Amino acid sequence: MSKALIVWGGWDGHEPEQVAAIFERILKEEQFEVEVSNTLEAYADADKLLGLDLIVPLWTMGQIEQELVNNVSAAVQSGVGLAGIHGGMCDAFRNNVDWQFMTGGQWVAHPGNDGVEYTVNIKRGSSPLLDHIEDFQVKSEQYYLHVDPAVEVLATTRFPVVEGPHSANGPVDMPVVWTKRWGAGRVYYNSLGHHADIVEMQQVTEMMRSGFKWAAAGKAVANNKTGQKAEVYTGMADNQT
Repeated sequence: MSKALIVWGGWDGHEPEQVAAIFERILKEEQFEVEVSNTLEAYADADKLLGLDLIVPLWTMGQIEQELVNNVSAAVQSGVGLAGIHGGMCDAFRNNVDWQFMTGGQWVAHPGNDGVEYTVNIKRGSSPLLDHIEDFQVKSEQYYLHVDPAVEVLATTRFPVVEGPHSANGPVDMPVVWTKRWGAGRVYYNSLGHHADIVEMQQVTEMMRSGFKWAAAGKAVANNKTGQKAEVYTGMADNQT
């Protein structure tokens, strides 16, 4: 049975406890053994993290010790999957660039705040992960992110919907869902999920179900590759403060 760890906390506005319960239900439906923690100390046991198949971070903003980031990064580099949503993964630990490097992006704005009506466009042909999802409308925060050019984009949304200084740049398609690799590990991100009711949307639930399974499946692939043990990347020297 695959093992998953959900770690929730940080800013309460994203309803991390409620979202953690939704994710626990989805993972158990997919026959995962699930541990749920509301402390970052869940990342302290490096050997335990290496034994997982999937890590699901749900921690908006906050501070984290560098050693804990290194532990998560080393686990993912070994093949453990990393999959998360909204600010719980890509607006976590704003002062830690190693976290941002691993996850593939960082939130910078949501023009119009909550309640913006916008379209999520599934990008056909880039990956079969979201083939079962059609384009859909959502009324929530529309996340504007700074994104790693290495990611594979699976869904986008068009800016601007709400006017602002960014509008002067003209229309842009912002990634909503992406995948990337971090060493032997698979990383999956979905920018939707401001509140639990958005996560409960059928499309978002199925997006996350697919992402969890895809990210976790990378562990078996990594285990089947022999003779490829690489030195673990632990960040740039100027971030070790």
